[in-house]
Amino acid sequence: MSQSNPVSDDQSGASENTIAFGTGIGRRVLAMAIVASGIGFLDATVVNVALPKIEAELGGGFATIQWVLDAYLLTLGALVLVGGALGDSLGRKRVFVWGVSGFAVTSLLCGLAPNATTLIVARALQGVAAALMIPGSLSLLSSLFRPQDRGRAIGAWSGLAGLVTALGPFVGGVLVDSGSSGWRWVFLLNLPLAAVVLWLARGIPTPDVDQRKNASLPPLREQIDFAGAGLTILGLALIVTPLIEARNIPGWLTAASILAGLAVLYGFWLLEQHREIRRTPPPMLPPSLWKIRSFSMANFITLFIYGGLSSVLLLFTIGFQIGLGWSALAAGAAGLPITLVLALLSSRIGGLLPKYGSRNLLTLGASLICLGALGLAALPDDASYWVNVLPPLLVFALGLAFMVAPITTTALGDIPVASSGTGSGVNNAVARIAGLIAIALVPLAAGLTSFDAEAGATVLPGYRRAMLICAALLALAAVLSWFGFSKETGRVTGEATAD
Repeated sequence: MSQSNPVSDDQSGASENTIAFGTGIGRRVLAMAIVASGIGFLDATVVNVALPKIEAELGGGFATIQWVLDAYLLTLGALVLVGGALGDSLGRKRVFVWGVSGFAVTSLLCGLAPNATTLIVARALQGVAAALMIPGSLSLLSSLFRPQDRGRAIGAWSGLAGLVTALGPFVGGVLVDSGSSGWRWVFLLNLPLAAVVLWLARGIPTPDVDQRKNASLPPLREQIDFAGAGLTILGLALIVTPLIEARNIPGWLTAASILAGLAVLYGFWLLEQHREIRRTPPPMLPPSLWKIRSFSMANFITLFIYGGLSSVLLLFTIGFQIGLGWSALAAGAAGLPITLVLALLSSRIGGLLPKYGSRNLLTLGASLICLGALGLAALPDDASYWVNVLPPLLVFALGLAFMVAPITTTALGDIPVASSGTGSGVNNAVARIAGLIAIALVPLAAGLTSFDAEAGATVLPGYRRAMLICAALLALAAVLSWFGFSKETGRVTGEATAD
């Protein structure tokens, strides 16, 4: 098949996807998806490295660090399902381009922020843009490549995006250490990358499924669960805000806000039940999916795993840069073994799931992550990277390799094919929301609510307590994995099916 045919066929509304892996247009689509994903991955790893410098220049103490992370996770976690649905309704390529453009603009706002409040607002808007961009890169791969080439394309995307992620700590460290305001380049770096993605996107065809959209589709409000998204943002904000600002507000207000947040989220659940009956608009979080025990169990495990993981990555910044006084580059590079181990082992371990089952792999993975966190909790004041950090870090990384692919496969294994996109989006959203809540809750529970960027070893006791709390969350994930799955096959016991 010539390279010109895939484009012409797709642009004319052919009945099947015609892009082949290895053709010119196929390489362009793959490059676009890899760079777009790289923006999101780099942003996550680089921003963590930059947090102490951000706080040192803009002030606000530990709350600034938490809000810079959580403002982004709040809007992304609440809206990522809406972003995927918008792509289905308005066109995957169109919504993806909107997301990339918005991410570039909000990254510029972050890089130029004159104060902490402006930066936090810009980060929340950046999460909105990411909610449009992140679902789009993978859905475009799925909808543009031929069915026989999709697995190969997604595998290449996953591997190369992982290599881009591995560069994050080095790039972030170099940028942050370049000057007193070097953290600003962490956000400005997104601009040229976004420009490359938009240039690549101009040369790719519109997916068949988008071109066949019926012009008489119902209004967008009847297709997208905007009310559900709004309730999710409000409920999570009411819970997270008092946890971060606990030292600045009275205890009764903290409790009242959390209870109000829980009430709003319960209202969201009732709304979703109503949406599923009426189906106009369809629910962003279909309650019937939670009747599938493998799906619900995998997502409960995801909640604890990603809550612990997000907190550990934040604690790296506190323990290494502030507690031990390492440079941003040294602290960022310290976590590189995690990325390398995941890149080398995740796909191989994912293939073990049919043989060994969810129970064994997930229990082993969560247990190893827990042991790694316990080792990192024992960080001495004069820690050596090779003696005190690398060994538990490798155990932690090995555990993640046993968790990442199997947990997603388990979550999606028993749900109907027609609901696989929604199920994947829910699992992604649960992971983001877990990080959102844990980043607010774990430091508060550990008494790590304030510090000076130059505090040095005085923050290490709080770091150790917080790391032990993370280990407890991961231990709970191991318990759920062991008792939630049958001994023989690793599948969930007492399984039910969705209506």
